[in-house]
Amino acid sequence: MSDTTIANLLTEQDATGLGALVSQGEITPLELTEAAIARIEAANPALNAVIHKSFDKALDAAQSPDLPDGPFTGVPMLLKDLWAANSAGDPNCLGTRGLRRTPFIHSADSNIVSLYRQAGFVIAGRTNTPEFGLMPTTEPLAFGPTRNPWNTDYGAGGSSGGAAAAVAAGMVPAAHASDGGGSIRIPAAMCGLVGLKPSRGRVTMDATINASGFSVQHVVCRTVRDSAAILDVSAKNFPDDNFTLPPSEQPFSKAVGSDPGSLRIGLLDTSPRPVVELHPQCAEAARKTAGLLEELGHKVELAGPQELVTDEATVAFGILWSTGAAVDMAVLSERLGREVTEEDVEPATWRMAQQGADLSEQDVQFAQDTLAQYSQNCLSWWDSGFDLLLTPTTALPPPRIGDLAALHEDPFQGLPKAIPYATFTAPFNITGQPAISLPMHFTPEGLPVGAQLVANLGREDLLLAVAAQLEYAAPWSGQAPSL
Repeated sequence: MSDTTIANLLTEQDATGLGALVSQGEITPLELTEAAIARIEAANPALNAVIHKSFDKALDAAQSPDLPDGPFTGVPMLLKDLWAANSAGDPNCLGTRGLRRTPFIHSADSNIVSLYRQAGFVIAGRTNTPEFGLMPTTEPLAFGPTRNPWNTDYGAGGSSGGAAAAVAAGMVPAAHASDGGGSIRIPAAMCGLVGLKPSRGRVTMDATINASGFSVQHVVCRTVRDSAAILDVSAKNFPDDNFTLPPSEQPFSKAVGSDPGSLRIGLLDTSPRPVVELHPQCAEAARKTAGLLEELGHKVELAGPQELVTDEATVAFGILWSTGAAVDMAVLSERLGREVTEEDVEPATWRMAQQGADLSEQDVQFAQDTLAQYSQNCLSWWDSGFDLLLTPTTALPPPRIGDLAALHEDPFQGLPKAIPYATFTAPFNITGQPAISLPMHFTPEGLPVGAQLVANLGREDLLLAVAAQLEYAAPWSGQAPSL
């Protein structure tokens, strides 16, 4: 194959297709890796998606006789530069200035990275993330903003914004991501990708940094079959996981193309919070999807959990989010080998961590009890006879670069503006349910917005089956930014 043909494969084929081409001998892992490196070098200056390049190690792995024979042998991948995706010998900066100046180098792969390597993926680098993954935009002071490939005046979302921008720009077909309040689904929606947040406990998560249980790991990618196939290789649990689910009865890949039957689906096309205004284009994404689902034989009705967002749950979530920031600071101190100073982190992170450290055990217990009751109330809607909930992924289209950024004079000025981006996503980090964002609509300005489907606990198979139906009815994988 010519270099041009190989380069085109990165945007024309998904990870599953590239793995098949390697298996059939049509292309070599080295050729794929070289093409990915060339694409990163060409596109990254405009996007700032990849902040650490592991090119030499990737080339060595691609040529190694020990490269595992798996479903994704030789397929290039990127890792999010946050907590649970540690790659041996690479820096892990967590979006902080402190660790950019004094990088922490892991001596071993984390569990999920080991699983990716066993499946044959070739790790080519690490992607940009907001500091500690706390914001739905990727604009850390340490590394600068990641820009949206569809229009570089806009953000790529967060906290997996670097991952989403890289995949949308054709650097790699899939990239590791994580989601503690919408951090897979929000950037997937903003960059025109598939973003599945698995159920809590479906994919391994380092217990030491997952005390709240909000965060889970998976990928952003361009096709439903990739999301399913990569979940098949990563849906494993390890002894140190806080949360585990029983293994799926069959591979998730089998759900793609299967007939889920006629489902009862609730549609929420208005804002669940009086203080959050739903943008018409985001509402249109959900309504357009509802129409397609009805054409596919499903029954869609205006319905949803009675109180998807409550004031009590919002306060409780904020308490645990703040205590999580305080824990993050303690781990940062350990990695730096000294006390953290205000020069090491952003003003908003510093203030949030201080607030978290000042909270009492009673505050934390109140938050946990409140969210446990909230989860029970929310989940009862699915038990009442509904199979899925359909919502917009975000209440607003992608923001302009700088709109959500913190200011030194007002560290928290970006937080109220961030709320609309997590209004439809964060509730399901609380309940632990699986949810998927699909690229169902574009604004008149050409920016992607997503529609979200939510299933009951453990029902990724149902999400993937319906998502595959939608992908077949309204194909999106051929759409790509002109960057």
